[in-house]
Amino acid sequence: MSPDSLAIALEIEDDRWNIALPNAASLLEWSIGLALASLDAEGRTVEVGVRLVDDGAICGLNRDWRGRDKPTNVLSFPLGPPEPVTEAGFPWLLGDIVMSFDTVEAESLADAKPFAHHVAHLAIHAALHLIGHDHESDEDAEAMEAAETVMLAKLGIADPMRRGWPW
Repeated sequence: MSPDSLAIALEIEDDRWNIALPNAASLLEWSIGLALASLDAEGRTVEVGVRLVDDGAICGLNRDWRGRDKPTNVLSFPLGPPEPVTEAGFPWLLGDIVMSFDTVEAESLADAKPFAHHVAHLAIHAALHLIGHDHESDEDAEAMEAAETVMLAKLGIADPMRRGWPW
């Protein structure tokens, strides 16, 4: 997939995101683009929706969709199997990513990681979920973490797994 074939539909619902990460759009585009680079979009635009919210909003989604009544850092909502629509000119809609400012900020502070680095990692992680990756088994988790580490290195971000990770 070429970088110009990715479209991010970004909704910033909590103004703290604008203050903490004024370059959110470009950081998300780069990060998600790396995660989706292996897709063969066949000349189509690949679209991912991203909502940047607070703990209240993500808690409701986590409760309603995953049965977990607590906030989380990021959620992915794939639209289905990662297959493009064949209709000419129609974008390939992969799904949505939702991130919570409160949880992401707390985790980055607790782990002494730059906020932008943590956001990039979570965006990559979530985008990999959109195309079918998971971490349900130890083997899958190790493969996903290895892929994330390689992608983060391309952004100049150190391996976050060296200090442990909450997954």
